Amino acid sequence: MAIQAIVTGDIVNSTKLTGPKEKKLLAALQSVLTGYTYEFYRGDSFQLYVPDAADALKVALLCRTAAISISGDSRQASDIRLSIGVGKVNTPVQTLRTAKGEAFILSGRTFDELIKTDTRLAITAAPNNILGNVALQIIADYLNSIFKEMTEKQSTVIFELLKGVTQQDVADKLKKSKSTINQHVSAGKWTEIDKLLQQYENIIKQLS
Repeated sequence: MAIQAIVTGDIVNSTKLTGPKEKKLLAALQSVLTGYTYEFYRGDSFQLYVPDAADALKVALLCRTAAISISGDSRQASDIRLSIGVGKVNTPVQTLRTAKGEAFILSGRTFDELIKTDTRLAITAAPNNILGNVALQIIADYLNSIFKEMTEKQSTVIFELLKGVTQQDVADKLKKSKSTINQHVSAGKWTEIDKLLQQYENIIKQLS
């Protein structure tokens, strides 16, 4: 059975969002999370169960780009803080409130530490996976540096690419020229993000 993941997250600066933007973001998040077992609580926080941990980082980045894409002229006015815990989960998972397992503990504990800092993404595996944790932390740190500089337009494009479509598909959907899309792809460091996703998946395979 594939190694599993629990993602714990909350909306950063949720109180600064206007009503329409908050509604738009929640709808986008629910669209991303559809198909998974997830629960929202306190209005701006959520937890997600990902049966195959290899998918967890892509889902997390979809959440972050969805948030940044509605920030408007105020860069980073909105973002998602996320802790990915990679490990075993007691199955079947019917409700997250009563579910248990290593991945829940890792995700929850790391999230509690995460909210004390300005860091927006952390990935944690079992403590005995020392090299795996080092590699996962490097990936998270690199992604944090990329997303810290990401603009609304860049994140809108990266959000679509994370779903597996082509740049031409994005250009058609957003009604922009392919050259404009390519500029956002380059400035948003999509090539680097895609490589980091591949490296993450390779690490998860080794941990399984």
